[in-house]
Amino acid sequence: MPARMITRRTFLALSAALPWALHAHAASSVPVGLELYSVRDELQRDPQATVRAVAQMGYQGVEFYAPYFEWSEEQTKQMRKLLDELGIRCFSTHNDAPFLNAENIERARDKNLILGSKYVVMAWAEPGSGLDGWKAVADSLNFAAEHLEASGLKAGYHNHQLEFTPIEKQRPIEILAKNTKPSIMLQLDVGTCLEAASDPVVWIRANPGRIRSLHCKDWSPDPAKGYSVLFGEGSADWKAIFEAAEKVGGAEYYLVEQEGSRFSELETAERCLKAFRATHSR
Repeated sequence: MPARMITRRTFLALSAALPWALHAHAASSVPVGLELYSVRDELQRDPQATVRAVAQMGYQGVEFYAPYFEWSEEQTKQMRKLLDELGIRCFSTHNDAPFLNAENIERARDKNLILGSKYVVMAWAEPGSGLDGWKAVADSLNFAAEHLEASGLKAGYHNHQLEFTPIEKQRPIEILAKNTKPSIMLQLDVGTCLEAASDPVVWIRANPGRIRSLHCKDWSPDPAKGYSVLFGEGSADWKAIFEAAEKVGGAEYYLVEQEGSRFSELETAERCLKAFRATHSR
């Protein structure tokens, strides 16, 4: 309508609605990053050049994995400087379980604060002592969360096949979900969930607000292919997964991950991003 016809009541109504409209738009624009394990050999050879190449592909962020923990403070600051120059973020880090214990939690906290990450994720656990062992893992996550949250960081846990494989008629992932604080992210690895014969969409819907990031790794039941398929070439129903993640799971960011393919690491990462964007935009 012409500007002169906008009444005060209409202006106030539009003004009140605008923040909600902006929020809705932001919610539909979940950024995508790369779990840097996907380019591990390149990263070991030249970390800065690798991160620069990943940014140039169009990835909006990264997730560093265990070797970052051994960087000096200066190396960590240099990486943060590069991230800022490139205009990308470190969304989270993957950490071995001991990185989050009482001895190491402060080092993990300090490095993640420098990198600007939000989530400090326990990358795996293998307690090997039944459900009580998994309850102990939950306790360690709660301990980490208490120490990290005072600094504005969040704890998380990343699954593999083991967590979706029942023991004593229960899946360990259910023990972790039940016995950890709601603030602790349950980072879903789609491929390993599928390999364990579980349904990612059902799991997301059963845990509203806790699936704040996903490893978008495809998987094929063909033993000759397995995890070597690129994004979109496996059995994952990505459209349904994205819908559940964004409407129910509380997804804040996606992470492409690849364990290896018929292409080089960097070409694999680039091809997967193109396939991800083509699928997610539909």
